[in-house]
Amino acid sequence: MHTVAVLALDDVIPSDLAMPIDAFARTRLPGERSGYRVRVCAAEEEVDAGGAFALRAPYDLGAFADADTVIVPGVHDPSAPVREDVLDALREAADAGTRIASVCVGTFVLAQAGLLKGLRATTHWYAADQLAAAYPDIDVDPDVLYVDNGQILTSAGAAAGMDLCLHMIRRDYGSAVAADAARASVMPLEREGGQAQFIVNQPPANPCGQALEPLLAWLDENAARELTLDDIAAHAGLSSRTLLRRFREQTGTTPLQWLHRARVRRAQHLLETTAHPVERIAAQVGFGSPTAFRDRFKRVAGVSPQAYRRAFGARA
Repeated sequence: MHTVAVLALDDVIPSDLAMPIDAFARTRLPGERSGYRVRVCAAEEEVDAGGAFALRAPYDLGAFADADTVIVPGVHDPSAPVREDVLDALREAADAGTRIASVCVGTFVLAQAGLLKGLRATTHWYAADQLAAAYPDIDVDPDVLYVDNGQILTSAGAAAGMDLCLHMIRRDYGSAVAADAARASVMPLEREGGQAQFIVNQPPANPCGQALEPLLAWLDENAARELTLDDIAAHAGLSSRTLLRRFREQTGTTPLQWLHRARVRRAQHLLETTAHPVERIAAQVGFGSPTAFRDRFKRVAGVSPQAYRRAFGARA
């Protein structure tokens, strides 16, 4: 059975700690067999969870030795120095080939251990600039849900940690088991109309309010249509210039970039759930040619449509 060791550091963020425990503990294989053995470990006898409560972990850092995966949740102060014995244990686990993943600002712990040098990584968006400034040898990508480097994985904040756990479950046991784990956690395996995994650019947030929500919903519903900037502006009742300005202010991107991402998300869903040829999917989601579709898909998702289908297509 696959063993997951979840590290409880002092000042740990409670939700970061609980989420992977729940996700892996609820994973069931055919015949209701458990998919994972979950062990909570710590370097200290008692761990303070940010003042919310204290906990006593049943395992110490020695649990890393026979773990297949080590999960590192974030702490409230990501810049705080980490105990050297914890960093050494993580380095030893990495040297032994153990899969190591961070949740939210747990990325900073991996960075302190030197496990992210020369790698692409992500973290909670509010801490991304801080991570990049402190560790210039890390390629920090603040726009993704998570980054999978094979052995070392990092996730963004909040629910992105669940996306990463579901991705690892899918890697370990396939799409059907991952879908069951998602349902057990009352979370969709696919977010925003398409498969969240491997999405490099999620739909940007709307920090300035909900003014564009009706337009965003309309764009999502009409993504398969051939739409120009003028078409979108006319629907919004705005000039093209005003639309561009408001769209950038409220979403951080442009209407056409949003539209392209919506099309890619829909294409990911079709690649996962159907056997339709790529050419047909390109037409279904609104791309004028298969070549344009392939180029845009790879730019957004980081892999080709065929590679995405091989990795995430439904399995018998």
